[in-house]
Amino acid sequence: MAETHRTKMLIMGSGPAGLSAAIYGARAGLEPIVVQGLQPGGQLTITTDVENYPGYRDVIQGPWLMEEMQAQAEKVGTRTIFDTIVDVDFSKRPFRLIGDGGDIYEGDTLVIATGAQAKWLGVPGEEELGGKGVSACATCDGFFYRGKKVVVIGGGNTAVEEALYMTNHSDDVTLIHRRDSLRAEKILQDRLLSNPKISVMWNKTVEKFVGGGDPEGLVGVDLVDTQTGEKSHLAADGAFVAIGHAPATEVFKDHLDLIDGGYIAVEPGTPKTEIPGLFACGDVMDHVYRQAVTAAGTGCMAALDAERFLAEEEFALMAAE
Repeated sequence: MAETHRTKMLIMGSGPAGLSAAIYGARAGLEPIVVQGLQPGGQLTITTDVENYPGYRDVIQGPWLMEEMQAQAEKVGTRTIFDTIVDVDFSKRPFRLIGDGGDIYEGDTLVIATGAQAKWLGVPGEEELGGKGVSACATCDGFFYRGKKVVVIGGGNTAVEEALYMTNHSDDVTLIHRRDSLRAEKILQDRLLSNPKISVMWNKTVEKFVGGGDPEGLVGVDLVDTQTGEKSHLAADGAFVAIGHAPATEVFKDHLDLIDGGYIAVEPGTPKTEIPGLFACGDVMDHVYRQAVTAAGTGCMAALDAERFLAEEEFALMAAE
């Protein structure tokens, strides 16, 4: 039988942003409810080695970090519920969400932290070699390829920025692009094409990521020329797929202002959306940084703003009496 769950602060998403919001909200007495979504714990649950999250001198495991965050949020008073939201109503408060099993969630404030997923090529070897040479985040994983040969796949700003970033770790970076010109901003193209550590392979697509067997991981990529159909192989120790991200905002399409490929629009420098009392944090609104630590920071901001919103509303009601 369907239930109705009511709270002062409702949170969609259970990655670093959502759970950080929950920790701050619970400590403020808002008794938050976290609706976990399709991927409890967010992208970090499919990330093995995490070396850049502050506070840990040694490499930690992504799933472990998210288990600890959830345990901390629950310890201070958060309820976490495994459900997927299929419909929303932001026309009035309390905000109303409907789960795929019929449960109803109502919140005086709402924090959206549904995240974004990296787009993948969908070719053989990509999934099997994930974390073993194939990645979608050079900023996250580039350090592991210091002094090694790496390739970056894509032709937009993200791909060019990733290739430029990788020159901090490698003197042999190859950008693979399926066309004969880049879509990136002109200034980024100039930097890339003038960098002696970067070479570009034009009119090439990746047909397969090739592994050398455990524990070797990736050893190269099989390529196809988009004009001639000629096949070739390029040796590589690491490959970074940089063809963009898809924010998880499909359910909000007709309810919120979405920009830049589906990201939730917020007031600059804040997690505030155009709807009072409704906040967005983490990768669902951040198409620039996309790091666990920045997601956690915006989750904190969303909780603090939600607390202030409710306090100001309560003060206004008291003043009107």
